[in-house]
Amino acid sequence: MADLNGDGPRPVDHIVLPTADLGTARQRLDALGFTVAPEARHPFGTANACVFLGDGTFLEPIAVAQRELCERSAIDGNVFVARDQAYRFRRGEEGCSALVMGTQNAEEDRRQFVNAGISAGLNLEFARPFETLDGTRDVAGFELAFAADLRAPDVFFFTCERKNPSDVDKSALETHDNGVVSIRQVVLSEQNPSDFQYLLQEIADQREVNAHSFGIELDAGNATVLALNGTGLKAYFGVEGGTHARGLRMRGIVFATDRFDALEDRLKQNGIAFSFVGGRLVVPEHSGQGAFFAFEAV
Repeated sequence: MADLNGDGPRPVDHIVLPTADLGTARQRLDALGFTVAPEARHPFGTANACVFLGDGTFLEPIAVAQRELCERSAIDGNVFVARDQAYRFRRGEEGCSALVMGTQNAEEDRRQFVNAGISAGLNLEFARPFETLDGTRDVAGFELAFAADLRAPDVFFFTCERKNPSDVDKSALETHDNGVVSIRQVVLSEQNPSDFQYLLQEIADQREVNAHSFGIELDAGNATVLALNGTGLKAYFGVEGGTHARGLRMRGIVFATDRFDALEDRLKQNGIAFSFVGGRLVVPEHSGQGAFFAFEAV
């Protein structure tokens, strides 16, 4: 992963994918060729089953494990749970709700977000258990700093400071049959993406923006963040739906794979629909996969 809080922009840390059932998400991600970690419970009532990539990023499929605990946590001011509940109420149990950036100082990020007028609430510190495929266990600690825009209720952002990086060997979890090694792009949609340029600049801590007729692009520390209009979404990925009601939405993830041809064969064998757009292999969103996935060769 790129350096955190150095001279460059923040790197992408992970992407949150709400799901109704982790079993469904695990089955779908496995069919796509990903290695999925064992289920892990948060102390505030949610649970995840992550996909860890070799570049240090990960996907976080997340489900409600203890509803009453989630509701109490939201009432007590837990921004993560409250935003997850709001997303599920508005958008349903499947989707892609949050873009998370890496940091080494979540408290400083909170101050930055407050000064920029985009803070979404108090930071959250917590720890959760972590388990590898061979049963090795550890505890992972985090501090999150939240940002959001009232004009975009269906997406939120936070930075993630990893408090006690684990020494546990995760290489088996980071090895995937589909050959995916990294996230290259994170894709959002909006009718007029430039209306959210300032927000995304603050999230990525990036001043430079590439603006064009399809939207805007910002280079994060390890990937590109794209906000596209409907024409751009269709042209780049063959995906419809960029003309939804106003407000940013998380739409897709572009992965780099060193097994591009083998991935095509795997998807055919598993009966998974896909298309080729601009040299990429694009898989539309599905139950357990709350965003479109696009794959391109390393």
